[in-house]
Amino acid sequence: REVIERLKSDLINLTSLKPQERGYAFERFLNELFGACKLDPRSSFRITGEQIDGSFQLGANVYLVEAKWHDKPIDQGELLVFHGKVGGKSSWSRGLFVSYNGVTPDGLTAFSKGRSTNMIGMDCQDLFHILNGEMSFVDAVNRKARRAAETGEFFVPVYTLSKGG
Repeated sequence: REVIERLKSDLINLTSLKPQERGYAFERFLNELFGACKLDPRSSFRITGEQIDGSFQLGANVYLVEAKWHDKPIDQGELLVFHGKVGGKSSWSRGLFVSYNGVTPDGLTAFSKGRSTNMIGMDCQDLFHILNGEMSFVDAVNRKARRAAETGEFFVPVYTLSKGG
């Protein structure tokens, strides 16, 4: 519980950092969260021509991670780039795209039209619900992955999932 309280405080404190510094600190925060959940995290790494912000293993599934902390919600373009990174790996690869300020509604709609997905999304509200104990990180990932498999939806808020939605 102490680790979770520290992580919650760390997430709040990230808001005071300069943009580039904040981005790297956000990656480290997520890696610590994955470690606290015993998910065998790996910090950011480079492969020829691309960078992956980290990865973790949940059961038999390895998730590649993209972490974005922009002042505004991101659009479809960022999702497509990461979708390409995940899709360019093994056929069983999965991705977790974490955008602190979420994704624009148009971006979500455009991204989910006419393409299958092997990735799920989270935003800061999801992280705060998780850190407040409303749902564990593992349950959130599993429920989001199931929803994506059943409906093709890349992003469903933890709040909605916790209410049975």
